[in-house]
Amino acid sequence: MLDHCPFCLDHLDRTIILENENCYAIYDGFPVSKGHVLIISKRHTANFFELSSLEQQDCLGLLNEAKKLVDREYSPDGYNVGINISREAGQTIWHVHVHLIPRYEGDVINARGGVRGVIPHKKEY
Repeated sequence: MLDHCPFCLDHLDRTIILENENCYAIYDGFPVSKGHVLIISKRHTANFFELSSLEQQDCLGLLNEAKKLVDREYSPDGYNVGINISREAGQTIWHVHVHLIPRYEGDVINARGGVRGVIPHKKEY
């Protein structure tokens, strides 16, 4: 475990809500919306594409489980799923984590374009 990685530190006060062999899930400490979940690889690496196929499958499997949990707990109207890979893509924590962001009717004025909004002038097409 790396002592500078917030997802590798065993002493962090976090509640694991779901887990499998290669990943675990927690509610985001700085949520975009209620029910925002992070799916985090147990192995420390920064890039999702550096995970093995099995590790990627486990991340996606836990993502599906987290979606069912959030559906039951929060009843969102939709979801955004995202992975930031590299500083240029907005990555700030150098450990693989997948965002499951619940969306609710009216949470933004115009949701059209969804994840395309990471480059604001490309959102409308």
